[in-house]
This record gives sequence, C-alpha cells and structure tokens, in this order.
Amino acid sequence: MSELTIRPAHMSELSAIGALTVAAYRADGTVSDSYALRLADAAARSAEADLLVAVDAEDNLLGTVTVVRPGSPWSEISVAGQLEFRMLAVAPSARGRGVGEALVRHVLNQAAEEGSKAVVLSSSQTMEAAHRLYERMGFQRTPEADWSPVPGLQLITYRLDL
Repeated sequence: MSELTIRPAHMSELSAIGALTVAAYRADGTVSDSYALRLADAAARSAEADLLVAVDAEDNLLGTVTVVRPGSPWSEISVAGQLEFRMLAVAPSARGRGVGEALVRHVLNQAAEEGSKAVVLSSSQTMEAAHRLYERMGFQRTPEADWSPVPGLQLITYRLDL
C-alpha cells in the first residue's frame, strides 16, 4: 500500500480500534464472548502497552497491533531481550492490501531500534492467514513455547531472531 501510515492510536479512536479488532478476530473464526470483551478494550491496551494503528491517506483505520514488553500486564510469552506483539488485526475490508505485513514490519523495526534480540507472539490455531504471513516474514514456530490460557484453547507460538 502506497498511502499507508503506521502511528500511535489517538484517544478518540479507541472505540473504533476495539470494534475493528473484534471484527477481524471474528472473521478468522470463533471468538469467545469474554475474549471479545478483551479485544474491544483498546483503552486498556493503550494505557499499558503501545497501541499502533495503520491508516490510509484519509486517516481511515485499516488495522492495529499491540506491542508489549516482558513483564507488562499484556505480556504472554516474552522474556528479557524480546519484544512481543499481540492482537494484530486488519479490518476485513482492508485485507489483502499489505496492512498486516506493514504492521509486523513496523514492530520488527521498533524491536531492532530498541535493541531487542527477538520478536515473539502467540496465535490461535485457527488464524491460518496470519500464520502464513509470519512464516513468509521469517518467523519460526516454537512449539516448545505453545501454551493454553484456558482449558480447550491451545495457542501456538512464533519467534523471529533479530
């Protein structure tokens, strides 16, 4: 996308970011009601992590990602020297336009600038399009770090060494 900007979220956008995130996750499969509430709470992510958005030339929201550091309230698997991202979401209407890749590249650049040694993430087994993106970008599966946040939900993990 030629007219794509990635920037920190504005406070006035938090409700729309939450709705975009829920819509993107629902488009990829079943999302529990409790997790949908967490996805919708962009205000909490913004207060405790780096909440980024991708926008077009008219400043329309196209996607979002939450960048977290080890030990933060949003961290799931990262340890010292790693940057983690969560809740990568692209609006269903913006899919296939490179938004997800641009957001991940931004995270990788941020991690390198901060001196991180690796970028890590967890993903639902059903998010196959995201898995293809991660693998195309060089992320490696780390099955030894796979985990289950709640009974019946297995998350798979990826890592990219910088």
